[in-house]
Amino acid sequence: MVLFCVKTTDTESTARSLAPLLPRSATVVSLQNGVDNAEKIRAAGIEALSAVVYVAASVPEPGRVKHVGRGDLVIGPRNDRSEKVAALFERARVACRISENIDGELWTKLIWNCALNAISALGRAKYGLIAESEDARKVVEAAVNEVLAVSSAAGIQLPGVETPQAGLAGALKIATQMAGAISSTGQDLMRGKRTEIDSLNGYISRRGVELGVPTPVNHALYALVKLAEESNELSARSAPAGTAR
Repeated sequence: MVLFCVKTTDTESTARSLAPLLPRSATVVSLQNGVDNAEKIRAAGIEALSAVVYVAASVPEPGRVKHVGRGDLVIGPRNDRSEKVAALFERARVACRISENIDGELWTKLIWNCALNAISALGRAKYGLIAESEDARKVVEAAVNEVLAVSSAAGIQLPGVETPQAGLAGALKIATQMAGAISSTGQDLMRGKRTEIDSLNGYISRRGVELGVPTPVNHALYALVKLAEESNELSARSAPAGTAR
């Protein structure tokens, strides 16, 4: 079994590199943000299972990983391989639920990512601070409503998120459960690395254009994170040789 955990920016290149090394019996599980990773992995000739990951963690220093909140998975669709994977995680005391609507589960996670990741990154704020801020909650609500509109136009059924009110409540619940966490997008920016924003708010912006659904808030969050990435790159290029960042 291969746990496919690379950043979404590297999904396609990693899948192509991995494909020649795998026997047909191998099980590959995509443990990534975004909704189309398994599709990209399959394009390289690898049959992959999709998984939704609910865990908050950080890397405070090289070689050290800090667990901040939750730690459960959703995989699917249900078949022999997914049942074996779920049983394996459960034996390791990692809660793992099988869903027949894995696309809906992936999109539900995408709602939370689009609602919180960029705001946490741009505000350099932990999730709990976002939940406590009235102004930040307004931005969260607008981002959530846009994702719901795009998912509806795409024909995605979202389990437990049938209304905008439920969408906002779910985002704030995640922010409260993981109050001490800074988003992976924020951690990437602080380390001067590329983020996964193209697979999050950027994905919603592009799909909105394709489906004729306006997404001004998601596009603004996407554009601002991309500007921050470019600023980091310019700073790195202008730094004297040998300077630590």
